[in-house]
Amino acid sequence: MARQWSEGHSTSILCVGASSGPDGLLASGSEGAEVTVWSQEGNILSRLALPGDEDVTSVVFSPVAPSQLYVSHGDTVSVLDPRNLKGPAETFQGAGEEEINALALNETGSALAVADDSGAVRVLELPAGKVSRTLRRHTNICSSVAFRPHRPNNLVSAGLDMQVMLWGLQKTRPLWTLNLQDAAEEQDDHQQRPGQLFNPPLAHCVSVASCGNVLGCAAEDGRVHLVRVGSGSKLEQQGAVKAHGQGASQAHFVGFLSHPYWLVTGGNDSQVALWDRQQAPGGRSRGQKSSRKKTKPGADAEKEEAEVDGEAAGGAEEAMEEKPGAKLSIRHGDKVNWLCPANLKGEPSVLVADQSSSLTVYSLSPL
Repeated sequence: MARQWSEGHSTSILCVGASSGPDGLLASGSEGAEVTVWSQEGNILSRLALPGDEDVTSVVFSPVAPSQLYVSHGDTVSVLDPRNLKGPAETFQGAGEEEINALALNETGSALAVADDSGAVRVLELPAGKVSRTLRRHTNICSSVAFRPHRPNNLVSAGLDMQVMLWGLQKTRPLWTLNLQDAAEEQDDHQQRPGQLFNPPLAHCVSVASCGNVLGCAAEDGRVHLVRVGSGSKLEQQGAVKAHGQGASQAHFVGFLSHPYWLVTGGNDSQVALWDRQQAPGGRSRGQKSSRKKTKPGADAEKEEAEVDGEAAGGAEEAMEEKPGAKLSIRHGDKVNWLCPANLKGEPSVLVADQSSSLTVYSLSPL
């Protein structure tokens, strides 16, 4: 049964985040610079209008200091205390070169990644907020960024140039790049579907499972593209789930269910779905023969990858699974802006932000 969390915003909610701390606070951000902090029961604890009128595009709690909430608005990141939401405790002006689309914190809370409209990913050292790295390989908007669990110096980025990149932060070039357009065309060829309507797989949202070795990327072609990362951080295997009838806007691994590979997705078809990807990615390994090259590392990265990874290891040669059935499918009724898995008072749940000013909460407890 769906529950509504209302009256926290006056405009469309764009992002939601959940704290791992003992209080289990949640935060949401919306158009027009609004931030709201919620209890696990859906009670409004506090609201704040940030300076200026820029949309709040990402809200992320520190994993080590739940009293720190990082919020992006315009090209700025504000650091808030969610227990005392009176104004920014600190502000990193110009954290992004252009408008920021997504934030990510590593597990130690020592680095903040900022993805922006210029295509750049900046990495800020915390708590000072000093830019330590600027990663420039995306040729269009960088829409999403995520650190790999257990590997605080590994970062994944995705953008509207249809590229997913894995970075080692010791260097400013990617370890590898996956071209989703090549991957999508290969999957269509493999399934022999001539004449299929084609939406370019602009990459909207990237997530990493808690094991750190499986990535999921929601794309405009309705697929969630899946990647298994092998030893030496090499791209070992990739596949896809045809998750939505229109563009897939959100994909998040759920870390509190029976294994790390539960994946919740949302899309422009107004659907929310939960997938059991225990066999993820269920696609081809890099060692398999293919008519197209899946990765396009630069010359330097190619040399580095050869040195680090050695020969590409062959994975299990499974058939591509285009649309295994979802374990849970919800007709939400509105385009999905953001999904946030959360354990609310011990009940596995997902919060959905859409075009409205309210949050919708669905229980995952039947699983």
